[in-house]
Amino acid sequence: MALDLNIVCKSTLDGEEVDHCFSSLLGLGQNADPSYLDWLMKAWGWTLAVAGLGLAIALVLGAVMGTLRTLPDNGPMSRFLVRFSTTWVELFRNIPILVQVFLWYHVIPSFILPLKALPSYWLVSIALGFFTSARMAEQVRAGIQSLPSGQRAAATALGLTTAQSYRYVILPMALRIIIPPLTSESMNLIKNSSVAFAVSVPELTLFAMQAQEETSHGVEIYLAVTLLYALSAFAVNRVMNFIEKKTRIPGFIGASSDAGLAH
Repeated sequence: MALDLNIVCKSTLDGEEVDHCFSSLLGLGQNADPSYLDWLMKAWGWTLAVAGLGLAIALVLGAVMGTLRTLPDNGPMSRFLVRFSTTWVELFRNIPILVQVFLWYHVIPSFILPLKALPSYWLVSIALGFFTSARMAEQVRAGIQSLPSGQRAAATALGLTTAQSYRYVILPMALRIIIPPLTSESMNLIKNSSVAFAVSVPELTLFAMQAQEETSHGVEIYLAVTLLYALSAFAVNRVMNFIEKKTRIPGFIGASSDAGLAH
């Protein structure tokens, strides 16, 4: 079966091929009618927006919860924080992401009324961020625990408080160690963003489903969407690889591979 790659240049209104299909994306021309290519690029933008916002939430919460899980037993407060962070991780990583999306969209706003004012892509991003934060927290915990015990002892010997030890000694090294597993989680978040179609966020998966029904060219449509997902994940991989090279500690041999053994 021959592929009709011109399908993306057809109008979403009447199915006729539009002029200046590709040049319009570069601002070199304008279409009288929107094409499927225009729709595809907007859907890609929504996918990147949902994934980017979810990643920002996941990185912040994951770093906090992962750090709290490794606090030393210095009293009731530290034990409470350890239990709280452990509960957070076990709760959010053991509930399927699609269920969490439905909970944030249909259930939680009924109890937290201000959430009703948020658009659906925000709610999906929060669900993705919380789900991924639990997984990233395990990476952070593994990274901290992979450090030689002498690092913490040296910080204590210098008179640093627990907070100062984490800020100046432990976290700067642990976060460098766990960049490879964090890369995998970031790429997974790009793929997991496809669940946004379930609450009508106009991202790539929803585009593919609707465009396939309208055009009956599912092979071409899903091929284009697959390439954009792969391109997005590859871009994240390259950015994280660049960060890893720039932040690598010269001469330090850590158990970075052990950090990747966390769930």
